[in-house]
Amino acid sequence: MPSDSATTLAGPGAHPPGSRDDAAWWRRIRRRGDQVGVPCVFMRAGTSRGAFLREEDLPADPVLREKLILAIYGSPDLRQIDGLGGATSLTSKVAIIGPPTRPDADVDYTFGQVRIDEARVDFKGNCGNISSGIGPFAIEEGLVPASGPVTPVRIHLTNSRALLVAEVPVVDGICPVQGEAQVAGVPGRGSPIVLDWAGVGGTLGRGLLPTGQVRERLPTAMGEVEVSIVDAGNVTAFVRPSVFGLGAPDFPTRRLDAEMLARIEAVRDAAALRLGMIRPGERAADATPTIPKLYMVDPPYDYLDANGRLVAAGACDLLGRGMSMGTPHAAYAGTVAVCTGAAALIDGTLVNEAVRPARRRGGRLRIGHPMGVLEIDARIDSTGSAPTLDRAAVVRTARRIMEGIVYVPMSRLE
Repeated sequence: MPSDSATTLAGPGAHPPGSRDDAAWWRRIRRRGDQVGVPCVFMRAGTSRGAFLREEDLPADPVLREKLILAIYGSPDLRQIDGLGGATSLTSKVAIIGPPTRPDADVDYTFGQVRIDEARVDFKGNCGNISSGIGPFAIEEGLVPASGPVTPVRIHLTNSRALLVAEVPVVDGICPVQGEAQVAGVPGRGSPIVLDWAGVGGTLGRGLLPTGQVRERLPTAMGEVEVSIVDAGNVTAFVRPSVFGLGAPDFPTRRLDAEMLARIEAVRDAAALRLGMIRPGERAADATPTIPKLYMVDPPYDYLDANGRLVAAGACDLLGRGMSMGTPHAAYAGTVAVCTGAAALIDGTLVNEAVRPARRRGGRLRIGHPMGVLEIDARIDSTGSAPTLDRAAVVRTARRIMEGIVYVPMSRLE
């Protein structure tokens, strides 16, 4: 069998044009016939999964980098059959990790949502689940030294220029995967990774309430809709499911019909317009497909999760359902859990209205979602002119699945 090794790609047509900064990358990249390969670690992080790539192993040219990532995932293709993608939004995510560019961080982390049906990687917003794998990756890759049985890793989220702190268990320089932490939507139990999102409040730079309102009515194609727009983890527009003729447990965990999807996107369009993310006449799905998030909240009551198990009303403090890239989220976005935890503590928001009264003053918030229950420990400071986030801690688990070289056809980089 032919060997695969680092090879200089020389001569006319040997590689597509890129910036001069990529000359060294082309010289050291691996070549196997008419394919090229880069080092890759594949991880499950929270309820998501994706490729974890070191920044130094990628081209600097953003166009070439995007082509490479799309080829790794096999996009665009609804099955992503020619790459590592799993044909769902939760399994089509990428993490890029590099040295820190701010003094209070240990590493930089850039999140990308890889589109399935179009040649595009969206680098807006954050991903709370994929974020849980950054600490273990950084430690095991030697980017951050292990400093004790629980090693803090300060992660610079480049997408929102914020700081996330991960508390990662370490044994003999390796991050264990076995433990007692249970994440709804992930089989079995794992070693707990605590993520504190206190530094990720106000990702747009406008505070927890980016419009200055705890709730407001936005004009949409189906009339005015009452929303609460809160910004922590990721900016999120919260609505009542009754707006769409639903109760939270009725929200389907499958592809929506075109009419329902259009109604949901109309509300997201209105929120994006209110935030200045799009101009009148533009669609959020085209200009900003990942943010703002659109989530529905309801008071707690009995429901069956996606596996047919009963989740009793007493097991949660509110119910939440949301969207992920145009389809219902199979679980609950980690960043939106942070936003929900903050919104629950702000008097007057729709989340505060829906949550169990005992949790409106703080404590561990239990969110019932399609796969079970997620807990978030949030605190806000309301003593100033505007509320600020003091703590937003959520427990996740992560596991390294594969490490090696991922190959893509040269033709995909042209």
